Amino acid sequence: MSSQEVATLNVGGLKFTTRASTLQKFPESRLARMLNGNDHEFRLVNGQFFVDRDGTLFNYILDFLRTLQVSLPTDFSDYQRLQREADFYELHSLAELLNQENLLKPRPEILEVRFLLQETQAFFRVFGSCSNTIEVLAGWVTMFTEQSLRWKWSNDTFPSLKQLTPLPLERPSHHDLVFQCGTDYSAGDQLVARYVSIKPDPRKLINGTNVLGLLVDTLLKEGFHLVSTRTVSTEEKVECYSFERLKRPEALVFPAKESQENTGGAQRKLTTVQKRK
Repeated sequence: MSSQEVATLNVGGLKFTTRASTLQKFPESRLARMLNGNDHEFRLVNGQFFVDRDGTLFNYILDFLRTLQVSLPTDFSDYQRLQREADFYELHSLAELLNQENLLKPRPEILEVRFLLQETQAFFRVFGSCSNTIEVLAGWVTMFTEQSLRWKWSNDTFPSLKQLTPLPLERPSHHDLVFQCGTDYSAGDQLVARYVSIKPDPRKLINGTNVLGLLVDTLLKEGFHLVSTRTVSTEEKVECYSFERLKRPEALVFPAKESQENTGGAQRKLTTVQKRK
């Protein structure tokens, strides 16, 4: 790529290098006029356009020009300042998108784990406000079964010589997931054991308390925070663990009909500016 096809900007002391055509996405903007030499507030110093503005926020300005999307971090809060920067560069389409602050802000995602321990069995039911999260979790959780003659279990992991058969998880709806672990006896006096594995942990656990601990650890690693614990049924002693995390919103996409116009002259215009230097 030749030097005529790229532009270098110094925005508030931070250096940015990008294609000239990227800055020309919106021909009416000040960045496009800068390349044309028609905006004298942007000075060309040692081959770089100097812009006395916030360089950190310009990262998001440039990302919008490159992708025509507004995608902000979950902890972003400077919406008004970023909108002010968009107004300064006369990127009115971006400013209008930023004005929809309620669509850009992350929303809380709620997840609830219900845990019931009955003698040698443990039952789990996971509810989620986001069906995609439950779908992902269903791909991580695997339940296995094993049948053998009556004998005492003393180890939390399955015996190495026993063959385990995967069992399907129960999905009452798109927003919940049901599984269990532990032992009970079936007809014929056979001991039925159920194990649970949660990726990426390779262990297959039979003890309900250990499975609960692994499930909680997995959720915490995925960005959830434990916000409350309570007992929802005093008779059966169903424990309820409530989790919450901020869900990053989908990126807002700009329909770029106007941005596709007049971008072919970016290389020619930048060459003209550099000749004036």
